Amino acid sequence: MVAGYHLIWTAYGWWLPNDPRGSTSRGVAVKPIAQLGPHHFGRKVDQPSSREIREFYDRAEKVLKHQLLTFDDEDIECIACGFARTIQTRRYTCYACAIMPDHVHVLIRKHRDKAEQMIDDLQQESRCALVTGERRAADHPVWGGPGWKVFQNSQRQIETTIEYIRQNPMKIDRPVQEWGFVKKYDGWLPGSPFQPRR
Repeated sequence: MVAGYHLIWTAYGWWLPNDPRGSTSRGVAVKPIAQLGPHHFGRKVDQPSSREIREFYDRAEKVLKHQLLTFDDEDIECIACGFARTIQTRRYTCYACAIMPDHVHVLIRKHRDKAEQMIDDLQQESRCALVTGERRAADHPVWGGPGWKVFQNSQRQIETTIEYIRQNPMKIDRPVQEWGFVKKYDGWLPGSPFQPRR
């Protein structure tokens, strides 16, 4: 039973296939990036230091085709506007969202659209918002790829994920993010008495 999706994706150039923390990529296709360090499939048990990660991306910036950028407060607001439009247009129900300087977490209830379509919709509209708002050049990639999904199968799992997403900004000393498009989780699960028709 799938009740929702925890969607995660990165900004362009962040969390490369051979990131020192490990990755879900099966290999490294681009030779200059492969030369930055060994590939490890999956999250490493022993995580590297912050300094090691910074040094890796300092080197990566020299071989990437486009400038390695992070999102500032204005970028984040712009991305949120794009998300709001997508969520309203597609009629998604979003239970949590954290837009970080180099990645995004979104929790969305099960919908007729597949998780991959949700990510694509959110990425396309937010990229458009950044370009239109002159926060990114039209030829600069905003997102680093299709991201990945984690199925949400129970009320407890959804509540745990909501709290995890809520705390994400706090981990880097930023305030909790409050977005108008995020709805309070009401305990919904497929087949529950208050399940709305779609």
